[in-house]
Amino acid sequence: MKLVCSCLALVLVALPLNAQLNPARKGGLLEQDPEVVYMDHHFEKVVELVVIKEAPVYSDKEGRHRLGALVADQKVKLEAMTERAYRVRGQGTRDGIVGWVAPWAFASKDPKFVDNLKKLYERQQAVKKLIAAHEVAIGMTMDEVGEALGAPTKTKVRRTDKGRSGSWEFIDYEEIKHYTTVRDPYTGRIYRKLSHVTQEEKGKIVVEFEDEVVSAIEESEDHQGGNVRIIVPPVTFGW
Repeated sequence: MKLVCSCLALVLVALPLNAQLNPARKGGLLEQDPEVVYMDHHFEKVVELVVIKEAPVYSDKEGRHRLGALVADQKVKLEAMTERAYRVRGQGTRDGIVGWVAPWAFASKDPKFVDNLKKLYERQQAVKKLIAAHEVAIGMTMDEVGEALGAPTKTKVRRTDKGRSGSWEFIDYEEIKHYTTVRDPYTGRIYRKLSHVTQEEKGKIVVEFEDEVVSAIEESEDHQGGNVRIIVPPVTFGW
């Protein structure tokens, strides 16, 4: 089932126009699931959904183990999502309930909300693959670049009223050992002796960014990863 339906979309409370990606959390089993996108990684405020129809709630995203039912005519907190289900926290028919619910149970004033959620999900799956491969792409946020490549070797940053712009350099260094030929004064034996060690640049990646989003990537010949990779920039939710 695709993440679309005739009456479906959602309501967001106090959502900033340009939500920044927060560093991925570490912890529970749910957070380790590569198919799940977590709302608190993308939004500073709580995302709320309006329940328009009573719906079954499941403990697993595949919908195998039913926990109960979600009461209609209420607002619930959206905690996470997959392509086919939302993990929400709200009121069940008996008590509070947390679990996975099909998208058709919810509605919204914004007709584009569902499409934007789908774009967000697809984008984050692409970002996860890039981070796992230690690669970067045009359209990534600088937080995502940091997750993929670690701390930059050099930075050049300028701040304006629109945000940060500049470049990050990631340089790979190779340790080179230098030797000299020495004759032992007692035995006359000739041998090599370590004289010093230098760090030489092996490869470099320069990531340029505008308003916290990667706009260009330059890689040295020794560090080329193929064609320039491009992904959709962070999805903007406007209200």
